[in-house]
Amino acid sequence: MERHALVRQHLQIIEQVLRDHQLWQGCAPSAESFESTQPFCLDTLQPTEWLQWVLIPRMHALIEAQHPLPADFAVAPYYEMALDAAHAGREPLLKALQELDALFASDKS
Repeated sequence: MERHALVRQHLQIIEQVLRDHQLWQGCAPSAESFESTQPFCLDTLQPTEWLQWVLIPRMHALIEAQHPLPADFAVAPYYEMALDAAHAGREPLLKALQELDALFASDKS
């Protein structure tokens, strides 16, 4: 399967995990939340909000425009630390993020 299609498929899996664990939100955070200069907007968004409102839409935009995808991409290590063991959906979300990261580790094109 073509790389862009694989990434799209994994983004859909991440979205489904968020939905399955009631972590998908119906309303976007305030515009100011996206003005953060911190990685993952960690000072303005919850980790799962960043996935929903930043990562997933930006990656879909790259795919739709057929732009090159990032190289050396890895988000799972942040989520391993950001989500405590009792967090709803932690394990399936980490698994999905690790699988997404693996697509970028195995193909640097």
